[in-house]
Parts: sequence; structure tokens; C-alpha cells
Amino acid sequence: MAHTRSLFRSLPRRSFMLTPVAAALFSTAAFSQTQSLAPVTVSDGTAAPSVDVGGFGDAPLARTPISATVIDAAQIEASGARSVRDLYKFDASVSDAYNAVGYWDYATVRGYVLDAKYNFRREGLPISAETVIGLENKERVEVLKGTSGIQAGTSAPGGLINYVVKRPTEKDLRSLRTEVTSEGGVLAHVDLGGRFGESREFGYRFNLAGERIGSHVDAADGRRHLLALAMDWRISRDSLLEVEFEHSRRSQPGVPGLSLLGNQLPAANPFVNINHQPWSQPGVMRNFSGSVRFEQALAEGWSWTAQLASQRLQADDRLAYPYGCFDAGSDTYYADRYCPNGDYDLYDFRSDNERRTTQALQLAVKGELKTGAIKHQLRLGMQANRHTDLGQPQADNNAAVGTGNIYTQPALPADPTYADPYTNLRERSTEFFAYDAIEWAPGLSTWLGLRHTRLNRHSVRTDGSRETDYQRSFTTPWLAGSWQLTPAHMLYASWGKGVESEVAPGRSRYTNAGQPLPTLESRQWEMGLKHDDGRVRWNATLFNITRPLSGDVGTCDDAATCTRVIDGDARHRGLELGAGTRLGAWSLQGSASFMHARRRGGVILPELNGQAPTNVPEWVLRASVGYRFAAVPGLSAIASLSHEGRRNVLPDTSVRLPSWTQLDAALRYDTQLGGHKATWTLAVENLANRRFFKESPYQYGHIYLFPAAPRTLRLALQTNF
Repeated sequence: MAHTRSLFRSLPRRSFMLTPVAAALFSTAAFSQTQSLAPVTVSDGTAAPSVDVGGFGDAPLARTPISATVIDAAQIEASGARSVRDLYKFDASVSDAYNAVGYWDYATVRGYVLDAKYNFRREGLPISAETVIGLENKERVEVLKGTSGIQAGTSAPGGLINYVVKRPTEKDLRSLRTEVTSEGGVLAHVDLGGRFGESREFGYRFNLAGERIGSHVDAADGRRHLLALAMDWRISRDSLLEVEFEHSRRSQPGVPGLSLLGNQLPAANPFVNINHQPWSQPGVMRNFSGSVRFEQALAEGWSWTAQLASQRLQADDRLAYPYGCFDAGSDTYYADRYCPNGDYDLYDFRSDNERRTTQALQLAVKGELKTGAIKHQLRLGMQANRHTDLGQPQADNNAAVGTGNIYTQPALPADPTYADPYTNLRERSTEFFAYDAIEWAPGLSTWLGLRHTRLNRHSVRTDGSRETDYQRSFTTPWLAGSWQLTPAHMLYASWGKGVESEVAPGRSRYTNAGQPLPTLESRQWEMGLKHDDGRVRWNATLFNITRPLSGDVGTCDDAATCTRVIDGDARHRGLELGAGTRLGAWSLQGSASFMHARRRGGVILPELNGQAPTNVPEWVLRASVGYRFAAVPGLSAIASLSHEGRRNVLPDTSVRLPSWTQLDAALRYDTQLGGHKATWTLAVENLANRRFFKESPYQYGHIYLFPAAPRTLRLALQTNF
């Protein structure tokens, strides 16, 4: 392992990308005589889902002691989702967190904001979500809920989101989907799949999508495209090689959020675009991601896997953004909101050529051991990760370009002075992991997980200032017990730890500048009851997560007057409920989340102890009802409802965002065109055309309010050819 780790650090990029493939191919001959891989299965859509991101292989989710939601390709396409933020409607434990038009996605899970650098996975390996990730080539999206220390070396405690790409189909697939929206949006998507070769040993899956993005906000239209190819080679009955990649580009102006007007909530006007200046430019995001995976069957039901993933992102992040306001009439500076009359200070932000790369290599072996009547399902392995975030000086200057107003939107001068240094980050880690699912008796199991991480992180600004260097090793355990009460009922309990790392900023005002804080360990316990009899599925889960928080002690005005310390914690307790069934022509599905989140033990601002965090709703309800019309074969209707309760806008709870409810509806008609299967969909989002703020993130030291989109119509046709 030491040799592998050293090699990983020293290889140039091109060698790093080719070495695992070569190693996998050279290994094929040595194991070709052993037991074959599991046969390929074709699902009819009724099988119980499993989750790759859980770490315990192919065990059905209904029999695994974790909380997760799986949104498959059929649900993604039927909902018209373009990115992961459009899928939050499927799970009451997931909600928005700074989801601005034209920007990448943020998610809150169990009340904690996921970290875009550490809480997202693609094919089970880490990626950066600081880009827009298309869904046209995704087979499913998995949302793991809870502390994720066993699945990730470092991550925020809410959970993980994993993207699983579409793989080659056994039968030939020729699918075309077109969509138009009432906002002027147009989408075309081609999905092709099949197998070829003398014994059909080669498979392919090709996805191509192009979209003109029509926005309800003036001057916020955009364009995007996605190209993806996945191939596999069944080298023998024992050996499988899979290769896939995707390339995407999106260009669209961002739309900043609104804010409080003094101490008052403004009207939830979804058409205001503060980024509508004569010099405003679109943000551009490019994404190239790919992976290679080789799986080899060994004797006695064992197999090993080598997997390599690489992601390269490039972004031009540009925005005319509001931040604070000076009210000359009252001689008051509003540092985190707008003035009562709607004024704001406007800044010209431009950060061109941001480059982020993420690379991961994982080697793992899995199989079954028996000790008398006791069965062990084992998975052991190591994972090496490397991440860089590089840029150049930005136009993000201290002086505002002028004073704007949400009602009059005056034109202001530009300030494209690239004088603000960018913070470059280089990080590498090596992780060793072990999973063991032990069946002691029929229906009684324990689940053990352990991950040891060695982390090295270095950052410095492009002008050489504020350098920090962080090195640390830590271990994150996880333990669960499950009882199969009946063939359809499982009761489980689990406990685990997660880790986040933080370094005091390398600024002169900090007495501990550049020094690491003690490891921030999150802890979670969870209890759940699951039911799945093939017709009705439901679950009930209780959870408790505690996460340490940090803050600054001191005046922080001059050099050496500030110290970054751990300051209390945030405890989130909650109950999650979910259910789904089909009753004749009816289909029913729903979930609910009740959250009691509180700040505890803080000494810097003790008045916040006992208060709920900002932008965390008290409770959330998601529900959908579908009906198939017997009188018109092929015609069905579905109505979906999302409700989120009140939430705090300010940390001191003096301003709260009202609860909101949104109703969506769709008609679907399955028919044939030219002898091929075809489906028409007419969907309406925000059917009642209600005006409300969906979220109120307190982010970057500022209050933001994001209104819901107005009523939007979507007409789609999907056909095989």
C-alpha cells in the first residue's frame, strides 16, 4: 500500500490515468479460470432498489440499515428535471440551499448544507459539484441521508449524493426526447444503446443533448449541451471492463437572490434580475468526467475491482451582485441586507478560468466467508484521491460600482479590475476501508464499517499570501444491527461518526493563522423500521446528528486580535416517514420530515443557543397521486405537492419565512408513432401560480431570498425509432 500511495503522488497526470487500465488488463489472464461474474439482469421497474453509495454492494435498500432515496431515470425524465435541484421534490429530507438561477446546485439534507467539494459522488467516487451536472446520461441519482464518515474521508454530516451513469442495454435502444416550455426553452435528447460483436461482447450507450434554456427572469436565458458515451467489454465470463465519459458545457447569466429590506420581507417577485447590467456576462461552466472500471471474478464467490475516475472543470464565474447597503438618510450601514427603500451596493465580480480537477483510484475486493453458521459479506480496499482548485486574480474589489435598487434597476459602471487574489488549493488523501455484514442467524445481522483517512491539504493565494498547510489522520467507524422481524419488516439501529477539517484563515488578524483546528467530529445515531412486501413500501426513521461549529473570538479588527475556535455544536433531531403503493389504477407516494434543529453550547454569541438555524424548515411534506384512465388506454395523470414549513431568516429568529405549498400536475399519454412506442407529456409546475420565497440561505455573511418560479408549462414527446 505504501508503494501504491507513493506512486500515485509522483506520477504525471497522463500516466496516472492509464496505469490502472493496464494493471487490470494484465491481471485478466491470471484469473480467467475462476468463477464468473454475476449475470446481467434486466429490471422491469418493480424490483426493490439498491444503492451503490451505501457501500454494502447489491443488498436491496429495504434490507440495508441505511436511509436513502433512489430516483431512477424514468422519474428523472417524467419530472423534466435538468439538474439535481429539480429532484428534491422526491424526498422530504432534502431542500434547497442557495439555488440561484444560472448557478450550480446546493442541497440541504437533514438540515445540513452539503459541501460541494466533499459530499458528491459519481459512480461511487468523489467529484466536485461546483458545476452543473446534467442528468440525461444518468441511470439514477442516490441520496444517502445521515453522517457519511464510512463512505467518505471528509464530508458535511447531512449525507451524500451519488450520480450513476447509464450503461449499455441488452436490447437495442433508440430513443428521442424533445421538450418545449412556456418560457421559450427547447430540449432535444437522443439516447442510443445496444451490443455488438461476434458474441455481443461489446456494449455501448450514447447520449447527446442540447438545450436552449428559457428562463422566467429577463436576460437570463442560456444554452447547454451534453455528450456522453459508456462502453463495456465482456472479456470473458469472469472479466468485465467498463469505460465511460461525459462532456458538458453551459452558458447562462446568474440571478442573485433578493434580501430583507431593512427588517422587512420584500414581495416575492420572481422576475427581478439584479444581474441585468449593460456589462453583465454569462457564467460559463465546462465539465469533463470519466471513469474506467475493471471487475474480475475470483474463486469461491470473490471478486476484485479496480476503478479510476477523473473530473476536469473549468468555469468563468461572473456576476453583478448586491451586498449590503448604506442608508444615508438614517446614517445606517446594513452589512447583510438591503436598505428599507430597496437600495443595495452593487459589485462587479469576475473570476475567469477557474480550474478544478478531481481524480480518484479505488482498489477493492469483496466476497463471502462462512464460520459455521455465521456468514460474513466482506469488502476491503483502498482509495487514493487528488483534488486541485486553481485560478487567477479576480475582479472582486472592495469598492462597489454604485448603488442599485430592486425597483428601478439603474445602469451602473463596470469595474473589471482583476486585483483580488484567488486562493489555490491542492489536496490529496489516502483512505483504507473495510465493510463486514455479519449474519448471525436468519434475520439477525450486524453491519460494521471502518475507514481510515490520511489527508494532506495546502492552500495559498495567487499573490503568495495566507498560506496554510494541513496534515491529519483520522478513523471513522460505523456500526449497525438489523432484525428481519418478518419477510417484509426490518428493524434496525445504527451509530457512526463523520469528520470535517478546518484551518484558521491565514490572515494577520488571527492569532492562530494557518493552524488546524481540532478535528470536527460529527456523530449520529439512527433507528428505523422498513416494510416492503413487493406491493406496499413504507419506512419510519428517527435520527440524531450532532455537529461541532466554529467561530471567531476577539475584536478581529487589527492584527492578532482574533482566534478561530470550536464554539458549541448544532444538534438536529428528526423523524422521517415515507410510503408508496399502487392500488388498481391509483399510485400513491409520499414522504414527510419533522425537524428539531438547535444551536447549543456557543460562548461567542450565547443568545443564539436554543435557536433553530437559518433556512431549515420545521417540517416538509412531499406527496404525489397518479391515476390511469381505463376509459382512455394509455392516458394517466399525476399531481404532486410540496410543502415546507416556516424557517428562520435571521439567526436570532426575529424574521421568519412563511411556510409555502406548491402544486404541480401532468398528463401523460402512451401511444405509438410510426409503429414505435411514444409518450406525450403535458406538465404544469406551480399550477396555482403562487408567489413565495422557497429558501432563505444566510450565506457568505449575507441574507438571501430566492423566490419560486411562476407557473411554467412543459410539453414533451419521447419516442423510440
